[in-house]
Amino acid sequence: MTDLEQQVFTQVRAIIANEEQVIGRRGILIPLKKAILAEGDIRNVIDIISSDPALAAHMLMRSNSAQASGVVNPKSRSLKDALIRLGQVNIYRYAFTFYLKERLDELPQPYKKLVQGYWKLTENIATDAVDSLVDMPDVEVDPDEVQTLALFSVFGQIIALTAFAYLNASSEQSFPLSVIKSLIDNQQQTLTIEAFEALDLDQDLRQEFMIAHNLRQTRNQNSPGLILRRVLSMRGMLLNPL
Repeated sequence: MTDLEQQVFTQVRAIIANEEQVIGRRGILIPLKKAILAEGDIRNVIDIISSDPALAAHMLMRSNSAQASGVVNPKSRSLKDALIRLGQVNIYRYAFTFYLKERLDELPQPYKKLVQGYWKLTENIATDAVDSLVDMPDVEVDPDEVQTLALFSVFGQIIALTAFAYLNASSEQSFPLSVIKSLIDNQQQTLTIEAFEALDLDQDLRQEFMIAHNLRQTRNQNSPGLILRRVLSMRGMLLNPL
């Protein structure tokens, strides 16, 4: 690693550690996480999500995306039905990715275009992963867990590039894109793990991510990570290739 890369690496990691800078709209996510951890009345969760109509619409859309491929029936027709079916963990993951995407759309160019490319990639991976379940009738895995996991397939790259955009916006010195590209290529695992920890995402998501990227093994044939691993392997995207 060059001195310049080390300098940028240190500063990017510091920005990643500041969750409020990396992802906005904590006003919804914080009470939502508290309500989920409290394992209280689902009505509390519904009220929090309903306070943002865009998020509510997104949840209903996500809850039906697995149904579109024939994996889940019947189709959710109300927010309450959708949230009950999704379960608490998937609710938070979907909300997190919704606000993350909203934050990414606010980035200046050229970072916005680059990150949107990553986001389109994750959506395509998620679609492929859920679609693959149709050909696995003996696998008992929640399609929404597969889908939410897939939306974090290139999480480290997205967060690192976002942090780099903030770094260049606040720095007197403008760092070339080639620096962050080199760091993403060579430090992706470190950046990803630190992003998961800094943003306090659930342990199951972290573990299944490691399984998906062949960094951890499992004998559980119903592991969402194993489903995603097949998709990532076919795309040549595993952190630890087979």
